[in-house]
Amino acid sequence: METKNNKIFKSINLFNKTKKSIPIFFATDDNYIPFLEVALRSLIENASKKYNYIIHILNTGLNKDNMSIISSLQNENFNIIFDDISSNIEPIKSRLKNVYHFSLVTYYRLFIESLFPQYDKVLYLDCDIVVLGDISKLYNVFLGNNLVGAIQEQVINSSEDFKKYAKFGVGIEPEKYFNAGILVMNLKKFRQHKIEQQFVYLMNTYNFDVCDPDQAYLNVLCKDKVKYLPNGWNKASLPNQLEGDLNICHYALYKKPWQYEDVLNGEHFWFYAKKCKLYNKILDAKNNFDEVKRKQKEQANIQIVEHALKIINSNKNFYKVLFEKENLLEKLFGGEIDLDYNVLDNKVEV
Repeated sequence: METKNNKIFKSINLFNKTKKSIPIFFATDDNYIPFLEVALRSLIENASKKYNYIIHILNTGLNKDNMSIISSLQNENFNIIFDDISSNIEPIKSRLKNVYHFSLVTYYRLFIESLFPQYDKVLYLDCDIVVLGDISKLYNVFLGNNLVGAIQEQVINSSEDFKKYAKFGVGIEPEKYFNAGILVMNLKKFRQHKIEQQFVYLMNTYNFDVCDPDQAYLNVLCKDKVKYLPNGWNKASLPNQLEGDLNICHYALYKKPWQYEDVLNGEHFWFYAKKCKLYNKILDAKNNFDEVKRKQKEQANIQIVEHALKIINSNKNFYKVLFEKENLLEKLFGGEIDLDYNVLDNKVEV
């Protein structure tokens, strides 16, 4: 089916109807398609065949050749759907901060709850990952009344400056700050707590300065409603101790395996990259990452730390506005603030 809000590139439906379906979301633009292919190939190869998997690719327009390559990964257990959400993002696009290596794509996960009312629980996965375990095990984690299942943000907890940013810039204890790149999302609870509307309200009312755009908002809005999972489900390329099995490698640092040689767990990325149709494009990205780009990226990493310290001292950060003076967050959750701004009136049909 193709509608104004949903462009599906010739998806197939060969599912065994007796199997349970697991919805999984990615978000991308054309620049990240080669890395999405790596992520999907690894996910498909290691997923249990006891389930069907509906893969949603959130985007605002993609090259047809790129969609064709990704669609070719479909099989009797995997159906891939491209959801163009351009018209849904447009009303607040001007307020979404495009900082450092983050693009506007990073915000798309915040709109899943209203765009896909047919789902009560989904997985959201970043594209810069390799899946080594059975993804159905992550989906089947029991969330209870929690909004998300997530893994502690290892980058935040690897730096004293970032720890201060989490606590005094965002208002979250560092050990409770989670990474938003791998999420089990309890959409039923998201809707009950009006998480999307709260995000839009905060964005329109304050538009806080942040280092990690959507991640900071999610940490604030999901505060104390998080089921923390072992970091084996979202292992950053850091030498911290592995918890449980290595199920997902997440190349979330500024060092990516397609740019640097010495990336921890980078060998898993290249194992699957070599199987990809877009392998040559990945090699091109590596070969084109010259000394100038390397210095630019390393300088940006220094700037992120400086920016984090600046936010800590700002009088208009999350911590000082929402937590220090008055607990505005409690008023949001308690319904004391009118959230009449509905940015996403149009639902996506599947």
